Amino acid sequence: MTCWGSPVPANDLNPLPLVALLARVGPARERLREALAQAGATVVLEEDPNSVDAETLGGVDAGAVLIALEPAVEDALERLDPVLASPELTVIFDEAELAARREGWEAQRWARHLVAKLHGHQDVLPPGSEQDGLLQPEPGLPQTPAERHADAPLEFHVREAFDAAADVPTDGLYTPPEAYSEPMSLEEALAAMQAAPAAAPAAAPANVPPPVPVDAPAAPRAPLGDHSSWSLVDEDTVSPPAVPTAPASAPQVNDAFDTPNLSLVELEPEVAPDGSAPGAVLVLAGIGGPDALRRLLAALPAGLATPVLVYMRLDGGRYGNLVKQMARVSALPVLLAESDQPVLAGNAYILPDDVGVAVRNRGLYFTADAQGIQVAALPPAHSAVVLLSGSDVAVLDDVLSLAVAGAWVAGQTGDGCYDPVAANAVVAAGMAAGDPPQLAAAIAERWGVSE
Repeated sequence: MTCWGSPVPANDLNPLPLVALLARVGPARERLREALAQAGATVVLEEDPNSVDAETLGGVDAGAVLIALEPAVEDALERLDPVLASPELTVIFDEAELAARREGWEAQRWARHLVAKLHGHQDVLPPGSEQDGLLQPEPGLPQTPAERHADAPLEFHVREAFDAAADVPTDGLYTPPEAYSEPMSLEEALAAMQAAPAAAPAAAPANVPPPVPVDAPAAPRAPLGDHSSWSLVDEDTVSPPAVPTAPASAPQVNDAFDTPNLSLVELEPEVAPDGSAPGAVLVLAGIGGPDALRRLLAALPAGLATPVLVYMRLDGGRYGNLVKQMARVSALPVLLAESDQPVLAGNAYILPDDVGVAVRNRGLYFTADAQGIQVAALPPAHSAVVLLSGSDVAVLDDVLSLAVAGAWVAGQTGDGCYDPVAANAVVAAGMAAGDPPQLAAAIAERWGVSE
């Protein structure tokens, strides 16, 4: 057996569970055996799924089962379903075709992912990189000193400053001017202007009118009013007196409002009369898709207020087995889509190759379509498209056109995306991005959960 790099260290405080390896004889089985050895796992059973029975699998007391998924073993997995459906058993699927050609750095990365899956955590970094996360930039402004010391006790420093204030030398180089006074606010200046008496001039110029006698009644001072409406005027310009003009006749406004005859316009309902949903979340997958799809469905909440449509092309068309595999991890009911049936919110549907969707009476229905699901058939305002690992690049134009029309579109990112071409294309176009659990959280936040 050949291994690359150093083995993945096992956690002594949380040892790996015993593992049963179910795979047909061939390169895929050898690669998975090497990955388990590199991960430090103990293999208690290694058999072809077609030759092992449920009693033997259940009797080895394994805590996890690693299965190389391919069309030739789907009937056997259906036979072993009573054991694989046990809640105490961790079931991990890997595509046999993908496992057979995994070598070098890809093999090391898969071993780290395998350890994370067996332990049930998300730490997939190689040994020695535990501090790498501290170097990653984070969004937002850096914390100010005031924010860092917001909760620090200040009483000690205040007392210390008060005690030392008398010993602080004064500045003898600067002497304030005699006429120095603190500046006044605008309100104080206006009050001073109103209260100051008018000073009589010593000698009046020739062009100034004589002063008003002292015993003459003082002219009432005009109120200042709102100073925000003041404006500058030219001192040399004398405004002519305003000539009153008759107000223009305003058009007659009919105050009579026929309120008894008013009625509310009925809005278009979000759900069709027969209960079918107005839109859906379409999930597309391919190579590496079973694991990404399993993680996405496992993170979606029960009662999701929109249906989820899943299409992943399978050799042999064994979509019924995919329904059973995903039903083990999904909180949503997983059903096989059938033509002429309504698409109901709160369900996850596996789409066969010959089933599409269409809108009938404001609701989605499954239809018989030899070309399969058509992205353009989804109503943009109520729909979304999620591209997981291995999605077909041929649908990119339709997906981006749907996004322009108002649909929510997202692509898978992260180490688990083995074929990221289509997903990266939508992310580069400005669409949402994330690993399957993050995408599931975004879907749940956008559509919510039905009561």
